[in-house]
Amino acid sequence: MNRIWQRVRNVLSGPMRTWLRQTLTIARKELSGYFSSPMALIFVGTFLMVTLFVFFWVEAFFARNIADVRPMFKWMPVLMVFLVAALTMRQWSEEQRGGTLEVLLTLPVYRSALVMGKFLAVVALVAVALALTLSLPITVDVLGDLDWGPVFGGYLAALLLASAYAAVGLFISSRTDNQIVALILTVLVCGALYLVGTSGVTRLAGETPTEIMRAIGTGSRFESIERGVIDLRDLIYYLSLAALFLLLNVVSLDSKRWSRGVNTRSYRLNAWLRVALVGANLLALNTWLFPINTLRADLTAQKEYSLSPATRDLIRSLREPLLMRGYFSEKTHPLLAPLVPTIRDMMQEYEIASGGKVKAEVVDPRKDEKLEEEANQVYGIRPIPFRVLGRYEDTVINSYFDILIRYGDQSVTLGVYDLVEVERSPTGQVSVRLRNLEYDLTRAIKKVVYGFQSLDAALERVSGPVKLTAFITADALPEQLKDAPQIVEKVAEKLQEESGGRLTFEVIDPDATNARVTRDELLNSYGLRPFAVSPFSTDTYYLHLVLEIGGDRQVLYPGANLSEAELRSEIEAAIKRAAPGFLKTVGFWTPPNKPVPNPFGGMSQPISSWETLRSYLAQSYTVKPVNLSDGRVPGDVDVLVVVAPQGMSDKERFAIDQYLMRGGAVIVAAGHFVLAPAQFGGGIQMQAVQDGLEEMLAHYGVKIGQSFVMDPQNEPFPVQVQRRVGNMNVIELHQINYPFFVDVRRDGMARQSPIVANLPAVTLQWVSPLDVDRDKNEGRDVVVLLNSTGGSWLRSDINVNPDLEKYPEYGFPVGGERKSYPLAVSISGSFESYFKGRPSPFEQEKKEGQEEPYVNTIESSPESARLVVIGSSEFVDDVVLDISRNLSRDRYLHNLQLVVNAVDWAVQDRDLLSIRSRGTYAHLLRPLKEGDQSFCEALNYAWALLSVVGIGVLWSLRRRSEKPMTLVEAGRGGER
Repeated sequence: MNRIWQRVRNVLSGPMRTWLRQTLTIARKELSGYFSSPMALIFVGTFLMVTLFVFFWVEAFFARNIADVRPMFKWMPVLMVFLVAALTMRQWSEEQRGGTLEVLLTLPVYRSALVMGKFLAVVALVAVALALTLSLPITVDVLGDLDWGPVFGGYLAALLLASAYAAVGLFISSRTDNQIVALILTVLVCGALYLVGTSGVTRLAGETPTEIMRAIGTGSRFESIERGVIDLRDLIYYLSLAALFLLLNVVSLDSKRWSRGVNTRSYRLNAWLRVALVGANLLALNTWLFPINTLRADLTAQKEYSLSPATRDLIRSLREPLLMRGYFSEKTHPLLAPLVPTIRDMMQEYEIASGGKVKAEVVDPRKDEKLEEEANQVYGIRPIPFRVLGRYEDTVINSYFDILIRYGDQSVTLGVYDLVEVERSPTGQVSVRLRNLEYDLTRAIKKVVYGFQSLDAALERVSGPVKLTAFITADALPEQLKDAPQIVEKVAEKLQEESGGRLTFEVIDPDATNARVTRDELLNSYGLRPFAVSPFSTDTYYLHLVLEIGGDRQVLYPGANLSEAELRSEIEAAIKRAAPGFLKTVGFWTPPNKPVPNPFGGMSQPISSWETLRSYLAQSYTVKPVNLSDGRVPGDVDVLVVVAPQGMSDKERFAIDQYLMRGGAVIVAAGHFVLAPAQFGGGIQMQAVQDGLEEMLAHYGVKIGQSFVMDPQNEPFPVQVQRRVGNMNVIELHQINYPFFVDVRRDGMARQSPIVANLPAVTLQWVSPLDVDRDKNEGRDVVVLLNSTGGSWLRSDINVNPDLEKYPEYGFPVGGERKSYPLAVSISGSFESYFKGRPSPFEQEKKEGQEEPYVNTIESSPESARLVVIGSSEFVDDVVLDISRNLSRDRYLHNLQLVVNAVDWAVQDRDLLSIRSRGTYAHLLRPLKEGDQSFCEALNYAWALLSVVGIGVLWSLRRRSEKPMTLVEAGRGGER
């Protein structure tokens, strides 16, 4: 066996070595031919100049302000069509016109080696040109946080694309002796392969034809690799295309020596039959691989295009089947049609990862009357009218673009506006992309799954035993609470019975003679202090519930208006809070929407609103607007978000304070100033906050400064500038430096905190500085989340309208002391009540004879209490977000994301936080001055010029160093 194998290896290795040697010799000869003339330098120089022009001018890199190089690769499929066609047009046409082709074909050289040699020469020259563009990603990496995964994918895709085009160009060049004809035909064929998958062509077809056309298009295949996903299907496609046309090239060369007689007919038929068989097998291979979407590698830094561990854990823990159904019309808007295959692939990944627990399907309701009726009547899914402007018609089509997530009796639908984002380039071109598909789908799944689950499911998900203990001193209770023990026992015993023994209940009276737990032990072990019977009495009592799950404890304080329904709801909410994954409830407080006086003597609606933030929170949580006027935060609220606190009563402050004292989490967006209605003369008006939370927050150890933070690193602000053009005054919109819009980048963030760990930037508009009291926060975990730059200064004047004539740089005078200021802070630990040692608002009403129930004050919180303070409320104001949206696309989402991340941190929901932060939003460039931008651009142009000159010099030196061939005498040669 070994001898047979050795002989086979010897037979194969000899011809293979010869073939490789011949191939490399032809490649070197062709490269030498390129560089012996100006053609190679012209090609490389043109390629670099066009690439740089497209990157800096057409795609407006610095105006986009995003740290990526996708604009460079966006135009690569089109550039390669013309540039590779110019390289391949002379390869065989010149050989035929010069009469050297016949010489080549008579040499003892494999025809496949001839073809591969020329092919490798073209690809090598393209690779050199691509390598010289590395200055662009290096520049972007210096200016921002560049993800190198898509960069590698883009270069790989460009090289594969060039290989396919080169094979096509070589084949066409072998069919004609006219270089111009070869150039034109190559451009036409390669252009057709590119155009077949573009939206301009696919808009003429439905969903299924669109999918087939995109599978054929070289440009649409390019997009997948360019984004950083190496899919085996795309690699096989490009290699198949190159292999087919290289084989056609070999047969084309072989046909040059064919006769047209009967004797060679079978040979000719066999040659073309081999080509047909190879083509059929390549087509079958690509068709077989097409539905397989798991053989791929995600090169992005945060694995943006792969299911996260959090998603996999969620869908694997499903107890019942989950339906994920996509409603997509076959005929839809041309910009939406290319997104459908991506959505379907992602849905299939959910199905595969779930092990059969998720059923994913894509349907066209137009083709099934029952499905359409169900979608319309049961789920409220209806078609959306899209205007489609074609070459010959302007029509409106009604199409579906929705996803249904159904689990048990719970369902959530995601429409087109929940799934996609529309971007408009500086040239006016509109593009549509998916926002963060995995996050949107997982968020919806989480909502239906945990909305469906009952208390039994929550008890099954918690780790460890669940024990409810009521510490009640029955004899010491005030008169209005005498019925409380019976209500507590009734609710607890019912829950114990329904839980099937998973929940245990016990009542302990610490005043009893043989009490197992005394008052001192309650204070030392649980941190529980008794309530006073009345403000002027020394008598105290206990009415506390302690829920123990595993090693964690939650203290529940039944309210004065104790009812069975309220108590049960609060206990169930506490159990679900401890159960991993249950949908959390966010209490959302904003100032009342009351009319305010306007400059004309009437009343107007307030200019500030926070609906965008509320809607954004509702995507992940149950958002519950709360009214704190009764002095209490509802028991089912897991985290309280307070935006722009102003005009608050003592009861509202008491509600927030006591919620924190019960171990709750409070997020406060509160600066010292808020937007005010514009007075006469227009412009922006600000006013100081009245009756807010400043004093209470200062008691907790966070003081809000009574000034604005001004930062030279800021987000631009649009202003109208009047300019004289001829006899007309033209109003133009200019972007100016506006120091009130503080732009916080990664170097100003506490990267160790999950609240800001994955945020590239945050803009805080009209933000006030925060002063963290170290003494009051001793023993707590304090993290300064955001800081301004070291060049910041403070301004107390509420005039926020810039005067560019007097202060041309920033529009405002620069303060004397310039340093970094804290802008946002998170604190966790035990807090002391703001109302400790002072009468509560309920006590005051009791004194005045009002019939308000007496409410005791909890004087300190457990260690689980959490507080986040952000020194601005305007950074999530709808008006401000609209300004940011119009100037910088999706950058405004970072502000919203900061609040949502804070909620995730407060409720310890790390799953959605990890998914949401996986590169969803743009990585911005570091702040640059206009001169620095011009310098970086000029540096890249200089590099391109020096590279071309350097290649020419090196090749010239190489040619000069070559030694001439040594001539051998005829006699001596004859002897040999």
